[in-house]
Amino acid sequence: MHVLVINSGSSSIKYRLYEMEHETPRITGTVERIGEPNSYSTFTRRSTDGTSEEHSKPLPIANHAAGLQEVLACLANTQPPGLMDSLYAIGHRVVHGGESYQAPAIIDKDVISTIRETIPLAPLHNPANLAGIEAMQRLYPHIPQVAVFDTAFFQTLPAHAYRYAVPNELYQRYQVRRYGFHGISHCYAARQAAGHLQKPLASLRLITLHLGNGASAAAIDNGIAIDTSMGMTPLEGLIMGSRCGDLDPSLPFYLAKHLGMQLGEIEALLNHDSGMKGLCGANDMREVHRMANQGDKQAQLALAMYCYRIGKYIGAYHTVLGGLDALVFTAGVGANDSNVRQSVCARLDVLGIEFDAQRNLDNINGVFEISKASSKVKVVVVPGNEELEIARQTADLVAQNAAI
Repeated sequence: MHVLVINSGSSSIKYRLYEMEHETPRITGTVERIGEPNSYSTFTRRSTDGTSEEHSKPLPIANHAAGLQEVLACLANTQPPGLMDSLYAIGHRVVHGGESYQAPAIIDKDVISTIRETIPLAPLHNPANLAGIEAMQRLYPHIPQVAVFDTAFFQTLPAHAYRYAVPNELYQRYQVRRYGFHGISHCYAARQAAGHLQKPLASLRLITLHLGNGASAAAIDNGIAIDTSMGMTPLEGLIMGSRCGDLDPSLPFYLAKHLGMQLGEIEALLNHDSGMKGLCGANDMREVHRMANQGDKQAQLALAMYCYRIGKYIGAYHTVLGGLDALVFTAGVGANDSNVRQSVCARLDVLGIEFDAQRNLDNINGVFEISKASSKVKVVVVPGNEELEIARQTADLVAQNAAI
């Protein structure tokens, strides 16, 4: 039984075909840096005997539509030819489900309508998610397809955490509230960290950090999310690749009144041209580090701001949780950028964290710790695997529906 996962992000498309009996990825592919001059595609096929064949090529990919065409071309050429014949279901990461969905859902017209209606709340992601769904429906119209929502994990937030201090009517009539995002990643990272620590997730106080082109923090108490940094949209919270994160709500008014900017221009500015890109001209952390190492002052400042903001949230969530058992880094930057991890942890000894610089530099596969054995609070690195979490939830839901 195979499950195909489509994960359309703000600047990439990841796809994996899982053989679910052993949760083995038979096909793994990515389309990276969409809309940038140095975009590229990678494709890996794994045989049952454990051998793999990998292809990578630079490819001009202007937008998600072009990226999905590359994905479809790769899937159409899979070998052996019958590999896709046992396709059981297709799972899609969908960023925003509003208050409508607190769990995965079989995709139908109502689900698609909700995804489209919430595009204003996730303008970088929901259009890409919807494009992936529609492309797969055209190619595989008779295969069950499931939407796994990033917002679902944070439906457990208490009202004092998800409400904004605005008139009640805005929430009651228009659902203006904090939703939170990257829930699939935070859920997976928390479970993996608990397994590594050999403790029940329901007994742990965790702060999870999803650090990628998008970035967010979550406070998880005994397995339940109780706070998160992103808000009604993915714009709030940490500094990100091209998104500003927290700022004074009066800034858009200032830009409109004194610079004559229109609402659409302001929205594009804060979503597409701010964050690391706005500060130093690059939204890829690898490029930011390269610039900083060459003495670029703006890149150095951007890195300092990025890590400082993360540290502020860690301090706040430590208070929210009433203590901390483990700090968890995940996603592309969190799992691979030792410099960012060291900078973030530099001032955390006050929380009982004893950082191990050598462990942090070790290139270890899988889940590993970067705190000393004597550290009261563990620091754990979890390689992200949203796709596996999506595949699991997709297979479970389709099986449940078939049993009804």
